[in-house]
Amino acid sequence: MNEGTRSGPLTGLRVLEIGHFIAAPFGTRLLADLGADVIKIEPPSGDPIRQWGIHVDGNSPWWSQHARNKRCMTLNLKHPKAKDIIVQLAGASDAVVENFRPGQLARMGLGPDVLRSARQDLVIAHVSGYGQDGPYRDKAAFGVIGESLGGLRYLSDHAPGMSDLPSVRVGVSIGDSIAGLYAAFGVMSALWQRDRVGGDKRARSLDVALTESVLSMMEGMLPEYGVLGTVKEPTGSRIATAAPTSAYAASDGKWVLIAANSEPLFGRLSKTMDQPGLAEDPRFTGNQARVENVEELDKIIGAWTATFTADDLLAQLADADIPSSLVYTAADVAADPQYRHRGMVQEVPDPAFGSVLQAGIVPGVPEDPGRVRWPGPPLGVHTDEILGELLGMNNDDINVLRRDSVI
Repeated sequence: MNEGTRSGPLTGLRVLEIGHFIAAPFGTRLLADLGADVIKIEPPSGDPIRQWGIHVDGNSPWWSQHARNKRCMTLNLKHPKAKDIIVQLAGASDAVVENFRPGQLARMGLGPDVLRSARQDLVIAHVSGYGQDGPYRDKAAFGVIGESLGGLRYLSDHAPGMSDLPSVRVGVSIGDSIAGLYAAFGVMSALWQRDRVGGDKRARSLDVALTESVLSMMEGMLPEYGVLGTVKEPTGSRIATAAPTSAYAASDGKWVLIAANSEPLFGRLSKTMDQPGLAEDPRFTGNQARVENVEELDKIIGAWTATFTADDLLAQLADADIPSSLVYTAADVAADPQYRHRGMVQEVPDPAFGSVLQAGIVPGVPEDPGRVRWPGPPLGVHTDEILGELLGMNNDDINVLRRDSVI
């Protein structure tokens, strides 16, 4: 592959992805966005995500972003010849990221010892539901299970007594994505220690569990329980420790988030509402009092917001320098000038659709920016290229593999 076609601080790094669905592929996409050469292994039937979401002429817009910047090749891992191909690809890579169930790769003859037979210092990231050991090791799990065990699903709800409906899913597979993010961070940590000047040149294994990835994001939930015995409860749109912070309905049915939970901000909000006395009202003087009387305070604010359209509200709040935002839909995100200015919403050429709106690259690196080099590719489009470039196979070799249903 021509290095000149890539850009970003990870140019020159190669990662082999033996993953499917969301967690591992999300982590490797982050690396690919910053310039890494990510080689994605798919079964001949394709990654299941190719079939998710709304399709246009058999193609998934989701896939266009999910697998962007990766070189995708097909390989039937159940075929005996596939083992040698994976080992050779691992030998040509800096790291491997996989998210099979614990022990599954070893049962296929591709355990860490086998993968490292081609490169002793290979970094291997294992992403799984519960981790590589422990009593839950072999249980099935998806991101939503990680969100449940991690405590997020319980907190994603209205306050107790407000609804008898089940607790609400976040809306995206956040547990998978968090685990993928930790996997990417772990890979780069291991590679830094291995490859830095004076590094130890050692192999490292990374054990990332969906459940633990979510739990690590739960702020004070566990410490407060350990010290105080209190169970953190869901708070709906509010923040349990600060007020006012919530979404309020405008006259046109849109929701506007207002975060005026410091003394100067609440004072400015009171003046903007033409109710300056609120800031001196004993019920609302100081954050603790506002939290204790949040129901009454939110009714007052909600009555005010209901008299204006969302645009009018946001203009007044902006003039008062109060943190606020429309609760965005996809259409709002797509039109937002800040996102457009920073390239966080961009039109990506894709032969399947003409172009696709995609989220930009995080983090931004002004001195050496990553970029979207190509969208999620068609199934197996890079197979021949990878086998020829990295394994030195000629057309006859590749045709034999194709004839034998290895690729």
